[in-house]
Parts: sequence; structure tokens; C-alpha cells
Amino acid sequence: MAHANDNRKSEAKVGAEMPALFAGSAIADITPAMGIQIDGDIGRLRPVEEIRDPLFARALVLESDGRRCCLLSLDLCGVSTELTQRIRREASQRFGIGSDAVMVHAVQNHAAPALSVSDYMLSEGFPLPDELWFLRGGDKRYDEGAVRDILAAIGQACEALQPVRLRAARGVDGRVAFNRRFVMRDGTVTTHPRTCDPDILYCEGPIDPEVSLVTLEGKEHTVAALLHHTCHPCHGYPERWISAGWPGAWARMMDKQLGPGCVSLVLNGACGNIHHANHLDRTQRDDYTEMARKLTETACEALTRMEEPDRTALRAVSRSVSIPRRKLAPDEVAAAKALLAEHPKPMWLDAERTAIEWDWVYALALVDLAATCEREPDYSYEVQVIRIGDVAVLALDGEPFVEAQLAIKLSSPAKYTLVAHNSNGSAGYVPTREAFARGGYETRTATWSQLVTEALDMIQCEALKLISGLFPER
Repeated sequence: MAHANDNRKSEAKVGAEMPALFAGSAIADITPAMGIQIDGDIGRLRPVEEIRDPLFARALVLESDGRRCCLLSLDLCGVSTELTQRIRREASQRFGIGSDAVMVHAVQNHAAPALSVSDYMLSEGFPLPDELWFLRGGDKRYDEGAVRDILAAIGQACEALQPVRLRAARGVDGRVAFNRRFVMRDGTVTTHPRTCDPDILYCEGPIDPEVSLVTLEGKEHTVAALLHHTCHPCHGYPERWISAGWPGAWARMMDKQLGPGCVSLVLNGACGNIHHANHLDRTQRDDYTEMARKLTETACEALTRMEEPDRTALRAVSRSVSIPRRKLAPDEVAAAKALLAEHPKPMWLDAERTAIEWDWVYALALVDLAATCEREPDYSYEVQVIRIGDVAVLALDGEPFVEAQLAIKLSSPAKYTLVAHNSNGSAGYVPTREAFARGGYETRTATWSQLVTEALDMIQCEALKLISGLFPER
């Protein structure tokens, strides 16, 4: 490995025309077997019964001046902190990639499993009958094979490293993603109201219409592409079939556009309050292949005006921010315990016992969170930035609201700032301060919505510090 690296460095110095950046890509099939639990719901048993299209792990390894970085885009619902650290540790040991230079991004596909060897939605020590295992999130039967194949893809990408040139462009598309939170006439917020509900007053917040495209072009073919847009991939919810959703369909379509050998990695932005359903349009055809087609159309238009930004800098930095968990009111916890005492068995919604009333599951999560807060009052939240020339890839844990992403992009010194939410952990929803005042599903306290109201501001501030630190010349 070291000998090959030395050869590439020598090649880069021989001719001034030879790029200083190297890239290799690979793809691995991580489609689950029948019966594996599909994630992306609360209190619902969702064993795989059909495969509509496969799931993939896409790996991009970059190298410049002896430094390596790895970006992973997974067609999954989520990835736990524990498995993120395992993938990083083994990537470091096997392939010489620093742990802070490995980004593990799950696009948050709601028609796929979560990668979580430990408990994902309820803590490991929380008592739960064996038959309710699915409430913990994830499926341990899936993890080992998926991790093995992901690491194999990283290794293949390392072996495929070759000189590339970096090109980038962006477009704008307002046809496919929408803010899903609406202020109603009583001043409260409803997430996903009825389409054209007469009680809707206005949409609470913005979207991010950016469609970014970064290509890494080798001598013979395009090695990889980074595709950035922002929207919850929920087309498969709450069904029992596997699909890669709009991110997978978009990646496949762009691979065809960019030619054989290209691996397109979708980086899904901060979509905590963004969805593909337009609640103000009764005529919308809400189909993931149609959404991917529109994004491909916009990306291909951007291809006509690609520019070649500075490509020499390759750096990575990661920092953990200690963010307090919410202080739970004693009466709130008491009410949750009272509900569970009154209903010690699940409040099933169907005779087949596949779906449980959300209030019962939330009560479990609240009791679990109260115990977690006593043991660990703060959450260690990771912010990671990878600089590729004039491109900053920002990886954020959990599901931040889009307002922070827009503010970061507005102040970022990078020419292109691509945000990948749901990366390197599972912090849950991170709403704005204003959202907490109005309520709505995303603000309801549980293990998947647990941080204090100022958390998004703290994350935004730290992200801008890290990006600025990687662009000192700006």
C-alpha cells in the first residue's frame, strides 16, 4: 500500500498537468434478506416481504499529499454511533484512513433497515419483553453482513485510486421537496396536515432548493459524483417492501448520465422538516421515480456549466459538542409511568399485533430518556467537515431542521457547501427554537427528540467554526 502511494505521488510531480487529487469508488449490495425489520416508523413491526429495488453502500476514497478521506453514502434509514465507530476503526486499521476522515452517511431511507448493533430507539439496558424487540429499532441479524460489505467497498475504492480532476456546479429545483410543518389558524403547528386543510394558515418554514453536483473525473471515465439535495425519503413508509427511494433512483439515473464506472453518492441535507409531499397541491403525483427524474433533469442542466474549482486541498476535521439533553418535567415522566401502569401490555392497533399506539411507545421512550438523563445529562454530538478543494462536505448527526443548513451555507467560506444529515450517529430531531414554541411531531420529547431547544444554534455555530478553520485563506 505504501509503495503504491509513493508511485502516485511521484506521478503527480512528474507533469504539471497531472492532478494532485486521487479518487477511487466502489459499490456494494446491502439489500436485506426477507424478514429483516424495516426502520423508519414508531411501534410498527415491518419485516421485509418484497424487494422492489436493491439497496447499496457507495464508497468514495480520496487521497492528496498523503492524506486519505472516505465518504460513505448508505441507502439505509440510519446508522448508530457504535457502528460508525466500528467502521471507522476498521477502515483506519485496514486502509490507513484516519477515523475523523471517514464519514458514514445514511440517507434516511424509510424503506430500509437501520444499521445498529446496539439499541437504536431505546437504550440497551431498558427492559423490554423479547417479543417487542422491534421497538428498539434496527435488527441485529442485518448488521454483520452489511458492515462486512461496506468495509469491502472501502477497500475496493482504495485499490481503484487514480488521478482525477474536480468539477462542480449547482442548480435549483423547487418541484420535489416541501416544508412539512404548517401553522394552523389556532397558532399551533401540524406536521403533515390534510392536503389543503382549510385550517392551514401558512407553511412554517423554508426549503433548500439547491441541487449540487460535484464530479471526480479520471482520464478514462468519471470515477464518482457527489449529489446533494434535501428531502426526507419516505415513499416506502409504512410498507413492507424494500426500495432505495428517490436517493437510490437519482444515483442510478446519474450513473447512467455520467457513464460506465461512475459511482454517484447522494448526500441528503438537513431535512428534519422537509418532505416530498406537497400538502398544498391536490394534483401532486408523489412518486419517487418521478422525483428522481426531476432531480436528474436539474443536475444534467447543471452539467452544462460545470466549473473546475481549486482541487489541491484535502482535509478533514471532526469535533464532538457536548449538548445537554432536555430536562424532563417530573409530572411529564409521572404521566408516562402512569400510562404504562394502566396499560402494562402494548396498546395494539390491530388484531395481528403489528402496530402499537404511539402514546404507549412514547411513554416507554420518555421513561427510558429520564433514566438516560440521570446517567448522561449531555449528548456527545459530532460535527464533521471534509474539505475537497473549494467544496466543504459537512456531516451532521441526527435530523436538524433546514433553517440551520441555510444559515451555514449563507456564511460558509466554501464555494460549495454540501450538508449530509443523519451522519455518524442518531441524535434524532433537532428543531429550531421557534418550532418548540409551536409544537408538532418533531418537538415531542422522546429518545428520538431529546436535545435542548438551543441545540440547533450550537450545532450551527460549531459547523461554521470548523468550516472556517479548513478555509483559513478565506
